[in-house]
Amino acid sequence: MNKKDFSNLPLSKEMLSNLNEIGYKEMTPIQAQSLPYILEGRDVIAQAKTGSGKTAAFGIGLLHKLQVKKFRVQSLILCPTRELADQVAKELRMLARFKHNIKILTLCGGSAFGPQLGSLRHGAHIVVGTPGRVLKHLKKETLSLEDLDTLILDEADRMLDMGFSEEINEVLSFVPKQRQTLLFSATYTDEILDISASIQKDALNIKTVSTEVANKIIERFYELQSSQKLDTLINILGNFKPENVIVFANTKAEVQEIADTLQKNKIDALAIHGDLEQYERNDVLVQFANKSTPVLVATDVAARGLDIKELSMVINYDLPHSQEIYTHRIGRTARAGAEGLAFTFISPYEADKADEYRDENRLFEDANLLKPVQSFEMKPQNITLVIEGGKKDKVRAGDILGALTGEAGLSGDSIGKIDIYDRQSYVAIEAGKIDEAHEKLKNGKIKGKKFSVWIL
Repeated sequence: MNKKDFSNLPLSKEMLSNLNEIGYKEMTPIQAQSLPYILEGRDVIAQAKTGSGKTAAFGIGLLHKLQVKKFRVQSLILCPTRELADQVAKELRMLARFKHNIKILTLCGGSAFGPQLGSLRHGAHIVVGTPGRVLKHLKKETLSLEDLDTLILDEADRMLDMGFSEEINEVLSFVPKQRQTLLFSATYTDEILDISASIQKDALNIKTVSTEVANKIIERFYELQSSQKLDTLINILGNFKPENVIVFANTKAEVQEIADTLQKNKIDALAIHGDLEQYERNDVLVQFANKSTPVLVATDVAARGLDIKELSMVINYDLPHSQEIYTHRIGRTARAGAEGLAFTFISPYEADKADEYRDENRLFEDANLLKPVQSFEMKPQNITLVIEGGKKDKVRAGDILGALTGEAGLSGDSIGKIDIYDRQSYVAIEAGKIDEAHEKLKNGKIKGKKFSVWIL
């Protein structure tokens, strides 16, 4: 018997027949590992990316127990963007074909509020939406969740990136305590695990990516004259083309000099060190975290507390003062099963100290073997908009997202991380859309108010 066969699950004949008709021939790893527990009513936290089959995993679970004759909202699925919510709703409608009259409703920012009110008056079994718009309906009492038995957070890490943690917490205050909670995330950050601990009960942890090999960092060492370091750094970036990289140096002056030189060589880089004011530090960290600059040059002290989920490369421009610092620096790459690259430069006067680092797994290579790269540029994926309004002005991520996807007409996929501070908010916008987003927000309103907006 095929263990991946849906017929191994306690599903109705009608549902199995529909799964077969729509082309669901066998379970994906996330479905095979999570569905038996989801069908038992267990809380589940699962690491799963888009395309893994996660929508069918939670969709089959919630449809299996849905009471069609009970015309109340029984399941709520929160998604980070309107596009994902539409995609989830579309797949759920296909999965729900086995039974008549299952009503699935999307509630997202960027769409008119009036038609949503009309749809809600007609009732729904399943609501798929973005946190800001769902919360707005809950506060206006146009949506009731008193009969809810399943809550799903889809792409939870992306929702946190977009600044939705407050909205999610508020939505939770409207949700019955007795419920099944399913949490899906592409990465397992401390924040995700904290959320799971606070909103789930005895959650089963499913990590289909655990079948991958253990985190692997390829460590390369180059013995160099000081005069060769900058050229070697640029050659490494040109040869390996990392999406993002932290370059560590031991002094503040050196950090600034490296960043300035990279900028002159058309490599977008920012420096962070102890001489920066707090607001300057925020500006730099936000831009690196939201992919508005690909290179961060830092001292160890300045980089403390920096949490980047997916870092392609670490370069030690100077040999660290200790092996403990070295381990901490390079440990920022190769997270979540990815492969990471670490490069370390050794000056002639550090040769004796470098012997401590030699082992069979580390590569000591000749920097001259790196192919010189001509006309190489590194440009950011996103550019950051700053809005002169934040928590103290009652500005939320959902308000900003709604303004950008509504009147401004941007796609949710063009909008990256949203960071909201007391008096300012930062929004990552796809580089090619930045002028359009800036113009629309500058001339438009957020929550009915005008705010100053500029490009960082």
